[in-house]
Amino acid sequence: MSTSIPINTLRRMPKYLLILKEYKTRGLIYCSASIIADAISLSNIQVRKDLALVSNHTGVPNQGRNIQVLIDDIEEALGRKIMTQAILVGVGMLGQALLSYKGFKAYGVNIVIGFDKQVRQPYSIRHTPVYNIDTMETLIKGLSNPIGIITVPKEAAQDVCDLLVRYGVKAIWNFAPVRLSVPKDIILHNEDMAESLALISTRLIAMRERNDQKKFSH
Repeated sequence: MSTSIPINTLRRMPKYLLILKEYKTRGLIYCSASIIADAISLSNIQVRKDLALVSNHTGVPNQGRNIQVLIDDIEEALGRKIMTQAILVGVGMLGQALLSYKGFKAYGVNIVIGFDKQVRQPYSIRHTPVYNIDTMETLIKGLSNPIGIITVPKEAAQDVCDLLVRYGVKAIWNFAPVRLSVPKDIILHNEDMAESLALISTRLIAMRERNDQKKFSH
């Protein structure tokens, strides 16, 4: 993946992929930037700029770009041509749900091991082995630059994060409801579900209020 691609462009790429793959299942060969833009309520200019950053292939006049070529280019830009291994720490309800979800592979991520301090004997969740956290250092030595996924309670999250960093993990996806502290060379993404829910709830309330105002105004 090119580090020159702006982060906001990368964030839009999965949306483009979903649309392109949907059109491909319909039997379409070509797709224009304007069609993609209309599908996700973006400007045609923005989509064209984004696609130009990830694909050197030009489109066909009056038809657009080849859908499969675009899919390949976007997946390469997102690093999906190379499967990234991941380990998960905290096999509670959320951790079990993530281990059971096989859709991550479509995004180039494969959770290969789970860890939890409550595990006495190793077992598997959907063919993914789960071990006691005390075995982590030994078991992740053979992995190549894995992503560390944290799904433990907030009280334990920083300790788990420190362990992952100590054992050489350079990228961490944190689901615990707490902001973690990491060295500058560590990639950290906090998945704040409470914040997302609050945002959705607030927007829903605002929408209801606007609808009520419209009713009273008539």
